[in-house]
Amino acid sequence: MNNLNIGFWLRRSALLLSQIILIAAFGCGPAATPIIIELPTATGSPPPITEPEATRVPITLPATTVPTPFTPRAVIKIFSNVPLTGDQAAFGQDILHGTELAIQDRSGPLNAVSYRVELVSMDDQNNRETALANARQIASDPEVLCGVGHYDSVLTLAASDIYHQAGLPFVSPSATGALLTDRNYLEVNRVVGREDGQGLAAAQFAQAQGYKTVFIIGQQEQASLRNAEYFRATSGSLGLQWLGSVLTPINNENMDMTVTRVMEASPDLVYITSAADEAIPFLRELRAAGYQGAILGTEALSDPAVIGSAGAALVGGTGMYLTISSAPPQYYSEGATFAEVFQFRYGTAPLVYAARAYDATGICLKAIEKASAAKGGTLPTRNEVARALRRLNNYKGISGTYDFNREGDPDPVPYYIMQIASADAAKWSENPIVAAYDITPP
Repeated sequence: MNNLNIGFWLRRSALLLSQIILIAAFGCGPAATPIIIELPTATGSPPPITEPEATRVPITLPATTVPTPFTPRAVIKIFSNVPLTGDQAAFGQDILHGTELAIQDRSGPLNAVSYRVELVSMDDQNNRETALANARQIASDPEVLCGVGHYDSVLTLAASDIYHQAGLPFVSPSATGALLTDRNYLEVNRVVGREDGQGLAAAQFAQAQGYKTVFIIGQQEQASLRNAEYFRATSGSLGLQWLGSVLTPINNENMDMTVTRVMEASPDLVYITSAADEAIPFLRELRAAGYQGAILGTEALSDPAVIGSAGAALVGGTGMYLTISSAPPQYYSEGATFAEVFQFRYGTAPLVYAARAYDATGICLKAIEKASAAKGGTLPTRNEVARALRRLNNYKGISGTYDFNREGDPDPVPYYIMQIASADAAKWSENPIVAAYDITPP
């Protein structure tokens, strides 16, 4: 019997066996004697199943991987030089924390091209000598490419000469002194309006409120005189009638005379650019004499302790208002989210300059990023960063959208009108912002 027939009978035998087993299992018909078919047995052991040697692929287990530590091509440093101790520490800490948050949030593009961003924090103690010593130390570190500070205008002006000589750009979140940018240093920038731009915003507010006549009070100080003159000229072009001015220090000797002049003129509005220590005693006497018109002052009056000491009568009549250069964070469209993150991180609500510091830091980082990209991703120089900063277009921050003029001022820049609804220092933060005006720096 050939091999094909043997295979045929083997298959028949296997089929017959399976049928017999099924019949026995289901009990169809009488019990049958099992039939045992003996299949031929193979001799020897079956050969192993193998692949040809040429096609065999060795199996290897993957090696255990160890994460490679981040090795930056360079370190980029951002400085903060603000008061962290002393009587202005609360504002300095506010600025520092805004800077920290921005470095955390806005360093991604630089990290992505292998730069590590670090913060250099210095305490200027709101002291001139300390601020200058810090500035020299900062300027001597070649890894520092940009920075944020100072809080005080006088200290910022003094330290700016050191930064200018070192070619180190910086952005102030709070310094409003006009001379800071009047010198046209490439390295000097800020994200708040100049102190002498408030008169321009005040004139627009006066027109919008419908005032017809105004009496101007000021003192022999540059910012006071500039705001008084800018207000007089601009409000006049907008239709307000100027009834008179007193632009000398007001003291006990001439206060009665000045009050009398204002009362005789009977203006709708008194616009006052004097500092709080002179302005508030005069305004208290003016209200006591029966003046019921509106009062509009500058940020120089934004001292809740001094205003509070004048009593509630000061905010009577047809209202009291101040122009200010920086609004509370909650005023901005993204301010609520920023305040929530700030509160979670530091356990306290942000003060007025935290959001500005966040934006100042973001502007530094964006300028470094732009300057680096312009030269193929290599490390930029300080001068290249300074030029890139001035060329930024429509930088979107929390506190606004920024473009800079050739002096380093934001252009345009918003000024805000705060209504003093309560003279209570404890409720100062509840005083509302009732208007805002974008102003081209004077």
